[in-house]
Amino acid sequence: MTSPLKDRSPEPGDNRRGAIAGLVIAVVLVAAGIWLARELTAASKLQDCVMSGRTNCNVIEPSR
Repeated sequence: MTSPLKDRSPEPGDNRRGAIAGLVIAVVLVAAGIWLARELTAASKLQDCVMSGRTNCNVIEPSR
């Protein structure tokens, strides 16, 4: 007697769904990593400015 699980062939869409889900997760993690790196860099620059004794450490963004 053969096992019913061995006879079952995977559906065509199963492999793609897993790959797409993995790709979406990877993209989200990379985007979160880039955002976090930028935030930490900005905080580090501000902290360096304050620790050097300056009082005008605010970031001035140009008007658009």
